[in-house]
Amino acid sequence: MTNVVRRPTPADPTPGLAAGAETPSSVQRTQPPELGPDAVAVVEGRSFMVSNATGDVPVGTIGGLVHDDTRLLSQWELTLGGASLLLLSSGTIDDDSAAFFLTNADLPHVPTNSVGVRRQRFISEAMQERIELECFANEVQSVQLRLRVGTDFADLFEIKQCVRDRSANITRDHPTDGSGLSFTYRNAGFEAVTALKSSPPADRVEENDLIWDLRLEPGTKWEAELTVALPRRPSEMPSLHRQFGKGFDLVGEDPTEIWHDDCPVQEFDSDLINRVLRKSKLDLVALRIAQKVGDETIVLPAAGLPWFLTIFGRDSLVTAYQTVCFGPRLAHGTIRMLANYQGTKLDDFRDEEPGKILHEVRSGELTRTGEKPHNPYYGTSDATQLWLILLSEYWRWTLDDGLVRQYRDNVYAALRWIDNYGDLDKDGYVEYATRSPQGLGNHCWRDSADGIAYSDGAIPVLPIATCEIQGYTYDAKLRVAELADGPLGDPELAERLRDEAHRLRQRFNEDFWIDKRGGYYAVGLDGDKRQIDSMTSNMGQLLWSGIVPPERAKIIADQLLADHMFSGWGVRTTSTGNTCYNPIGYHSGTVWPHDNSLIAHGLNRYGFQAEATRIIVGMLEAADFSEHRLPEAFAGYDRSYGRKPVPYPTACTPQAWASAAPMLFLRTLLGLEARNGQLTLNPCLPRDFGRVKLLRLQAFGKRWDLEATGTQGHVRLST
Repeated sequence: MTNVVRRPTPADPTPGLAAGAETPSSVQRTQPPELGPDAVAVVEGRSFMVSNATGDVPVGTIGGLVHDDTRLLSQWELTLGGASLLLLSSGTIDDDSAAFFLTNADLPHVPTNSVGVRRQRFISEAMQERIELECFANEVQSVQLRLRVGTDFADLFEIKQCVRDRSANITRDHPTDGSGLSFTYRNAGFEAVTALKSSPPADRVEENDLIWDLRLEPGTKWEAELTVALPRRPSEMPSLHRQFGKGFDLVGEDPTEIWHDDCPVQEFDSDLINRVLRKSKLDLVALRIAQKVGDETIVLPAAGLPWFLTIFGRDSLVTAYQTVCFGPRLAHGTIRMLANYQGTKLDDFRDEEPGKILHEVRSGELTRTGEKPHNPYYGTSDATQLWLILLSEYWRWTLDDGLVRQYRDNVYAALRWIDNYGDLDKDGYVEYATRSPQGLGNHCWRDSADGIAYSDGAIPVLPIATCEIQGYTYDAKLRVAELADGPLGDPELAERLRDEAHRLRQRFNEDFWIDKRGGYYAVGLDGDKRQIDSMTSNMGQLLWSGIVPPERAKIIADQLLADHMFSGWGVRTTSTGNTCYNPIGYHSGTVWPHDNSLIAHGLNRYGFQAEATRIIVGMLEAADFSEHRLPEAFAGYDRSYGRKPVPYPTACTPQAWASAAPMLFLRTLLGLEARNGQLTLNPCLPRDFGRVKLLRLQAFGKRWDLEATGTQGHVRLST
């Protein structure tokens, strides 16, 4: 049967529901305090710990140790002599480790700065913390060291909103020798355990505090090591990362590092490109998820730190697309993992439909007990097309006919979803409208409550057909037609898809085009098929998909680089000419690196190399102000507003598709394409970037060396 969602009427369970309507999962509550701009996060796999700059997690904040979507530590505070420690410096060493250099406050009988304290934190199979004290006083110092520990076992969905009280179901225990603490939480079939071990044991345990009564001799050191276990699922690969006492060296071969090793060797005259690309690769290694499927280790990117360390549809797919020229492993893993989760049935609670690619997977208590629909949740109307696009791009770079044939049924199921479930009213467009009471209002990449709005800020009524989703659909059908002519061996399908894509392009350019304001594409059509008239960056993604006719491409290019869209750092999500523009609104005026990477790639596709280069240079220069890393988003203020980009307050960093954006930027600057077993270059490198070399780049099962300067370049097989 066809699952048709009508525009809500008063008779519907959610009458008049608009795209931004607050479903129970999106209602904003009072948020707990942040940890400040100098918060320190360490991450490995599905685990992360976020603390303040001194290494503490005060009770009631958003910080703590989170593993597999459950917070195992909600308080972790170290005091000396009853006082908090003073910060000297702190920060991450690598993504999985951090160090904090501290000293004592002025205490009775213990002068300020007479005890040096170093905390080292590391996440691998466990969260490990080493605490070292060194006495610089001229006489013995008797002082009490106290570690206050707490846990609320909050679900990840609760941490930034309102955490329920689970204390009645939490049991606490500790061995009599002071060697640790344990907390256990049980609710129905859900169980979580926080098991803390200490070496040496504490002198005593008071409530949830480990206490050491120390006599520090002048010039001597004292240290303790604390460990919190992080149990892994049977399908997860064990961590082979560094351990304390091992010189911070890798122990054995870590299969999740293989993608990094597969990347081409980069030799750039430009220090800027070099710094940003190196940081991108390190961040993507930190954000990878590795799982065992049969005898194979599948590696794919999680979406971002700290709140999105899980499998995503849209984010993982775009990231894999951005990185495919740096090695196909992430694309291969993303294709396989998401195919394994492809929808098979109608499930309103999870917004699941046959053939649909998921939005997000979660495994916390609220999901496992059925309060949340995220096991998995399918509230996205673009991931299915993006999966087809990625499969095509992977094939173009590898000519791996076998993988395409292996997923033939998944390809056909995805096409059926587009036509039978994605197109709710059979008008030729893919629309979305959530059925889940816990679902997202917007199922496009602008998925915040006000992500899709009219230019005056009004929120349209569902279902909505956004413009870029139609572009993805157009591109997906043409790409699958190419696969049907090739490894799928289905010429009838190829002919049908090309015809459907042609007709979609014609209708789209009639229904979405707006002549006002110099000409642009509406961000979408609402439930009454009225144009949603905001001018947005989504029209730039239409160039990436190729749905824009050549005669309109110049108009769009000019709009994107005009002052009302281009901030000087990048293209804003929303034009300053819209009443709803807000430079610090999540999707209503900020600048998103991943969005800009697709826009620049699209501009280059239509021959607007200078415009693409202008965006890319702005974004790379922006990265140099944030430790060479592009964040999820930053504010849309004009470049003249300040000497550096203004941060977006709660941006995830690192964020996979932001970290991967520089890789697509470089590919765009090189004009690098893989088609029919041939690599081609059409470079447009700024003069001050000098020479660019990528050595031993993978394509078609071979290794290639690329070199380019300005508008000249060449490709040869590696020797």
